[in-house]
Amino acid sequence: MTSNKAHRDRVIKRAAYARANIPLYLLVDRDKSESTLSSEPRNGDYAAHTTVPFGKPLPLPAPFSFDLDTGEFL
Repeated sequence: MTSNKAHRDRVIKRAAYARANIPLYLLVDRDKSESTLSSEPRNGDYAAHTTVPFGKPLPLPAPFSFDLDTGEFL
């Protein structure tokens, strides 16, 4: 979830997680009212991103394998 330092959450933290080869980075962005799932860490960032507005389901891959109900974030 974005903190009061959203740049850190959107850019710095995402890059750090990718460099650590963490397979997924989920950001619940309160300022933009959307959720983004970043995947496929590569070269210090994530190669794939899926973004949905709050209220739409966000599909999560295995090992989770379910749609995240982002309606709860409205």
